[in-house]
Amino acid sequence: MSNLKTSYLGIELKNPLIAGASALTANLDTLKAIENAGAGAVVFKSLFEEQIQLEELELENELEEYNERHAEMIRLFPTLKHAGPTEHLAKLKKAKETLKIPVIASLNAMHPDTWAEYAILIERTGVDAIELNFYTTPKNFEVEGKNIIQSQIDVLNSVKEKLTIPVSVKLSPFYTNPLDVIRRFDQTEVQGFVIFNRLFQPDIDIDKEELIQTIILSEPNYIRLPLRFTGLLYGNIAADICANTGINDAEDAIKMILAGASAFQIVSTLYNNGIGHIEKILHDMEAWMKQKNYKSIDDFKGKLSRKNLRDPFAYHRAQYVDILLRSNEIISTKALK
Repeated sequence: MSNLKTSYLGIELKNPLIAGASALTANLDTLKAIENAGAGAVVFKSLFEEQIQLEELELENELEEYNERHAEMIRLFPTLKHAGPTEHLAKLKKAKETLKIPVIASLNAMHPDTWAEYAILIERTGVDAIELNFYTTPKNFEVEGKNIIQSQIDVLNSVKEKLTIPVSVKLSPFYTNPLDVIRRFDQTEVQGFVIFNRLFQPDIDIDKEELIQTIILSEPNYIRLPLRFTGLLYGNIAADICANTGINDAEDAIKMILAGASAFQIVSTLYNNGIGHIEKILHDMEAWMKQKNYKSIDDFKGKLSRKNLRDPFAYHRAQYVDILLRSNEIISTKALK
């Protein structure tokens, strides 16, 4: 029987399938279903400092609305305050106490000093590891890219100094050279990288003539970008690689492991196919391994990474030359159908 065990962030997982952070992983009943379906680990829904601050502001505005409506009344609710991260931390602690598989926390803070503050509170819940969700949405022309990168490195160092649990970093691909950025992060001795997070982009409703926000689930071809960088990174960094985005079935998962991933995260496919799809992915992975006579994940992990391929142009842009030369043939063939 094939062995799906893998090591990620220094934690032994029974298999490399991790349910990524989403609304699904904030519900205890759903988390139990994910565990029962066979997932190797879960990432609890992210703690967003920005969301907490917005909720605090909304509560304050609601409490202030009726103040000073009476000559002798200054404040109607003088002692009420927003609970901050307390509810999130309580749910996270309950999840860790309930589940038998590893629970990884996810954090996205806004200010350099609050990253470490929230991370310390999260570690106290007993979670197995923490995932720092790094991304910056460009909105200021005056901010230089090198300053953004350095601030993230400073945050990472600050968090690692204060924690004893493993730390991973979830990154976006929107750096001038993601390979250099990851190499610099790797020098902090971070334990893992999740590549990549997918940012929600605005859309425009042309009838209402206004900006709108819509949730678009990952499609299968979205794996191409993390697949390429996984193949480039494997064997060149000390940290583990966890592939993310566009992984919908066992075939996608196997591709990522062949490229060099130690684990992979899924979210969209759980929304599209249900929690039970976890069992199918794992079953199909085992069937493929049996067919190929692989006894363990380590037997084929990184087999098709750039490091282990003889082709010097593997994962380089040069491989597109053949596609470009064949583009007319491909187009004409499709047009004739």
